[in-house]
Amino acid sequence: MGPKHRRVARIRRHARVRAKVKGTVTRPRLCVFRSLNHIYAQVIDDTIGHTVVAASTLDQEIKSELDGKAKTDKSGLVGTLIAKRALAKGIDQVAFDRGGFKYHGRVKALAEAARKEGLKL
Repeated sequence: MGPKHRRVARIRRHARVRAKVKGTVTRPRLCVFRSLNHIYAQVIDDTIGHTVVAASTLDQEIKSELDGKAKTDKSGLVGTLIAKRALAKGIDQVAFDRGGFKYHGRVKALAEAARKEGLKL
């Protein structure tokens, strides 16, 4: 399976996940995207189609802490940051959208760090 087929397969898996996972005002969707070098997380209210909070490995707030860490550890920092930002906005419960990625490695590290910070997935 080449890279193009792998990407198409992930998009199909994501469509299946999105058919079941909807973000509401009381329980928005925590959407994760994982690229080769970075990881991005957004808390989205699907009723109005707006991103409430977002975090990634590119954020200036955690940029200095990322040096010399593995990608899984960086994902944990992003999970902690997204949870802090969501809790600051009054969001304590989210629906987890893994974005068609397997729930292991970086995606799992982000989710567990967010849980540890107090966000209910």
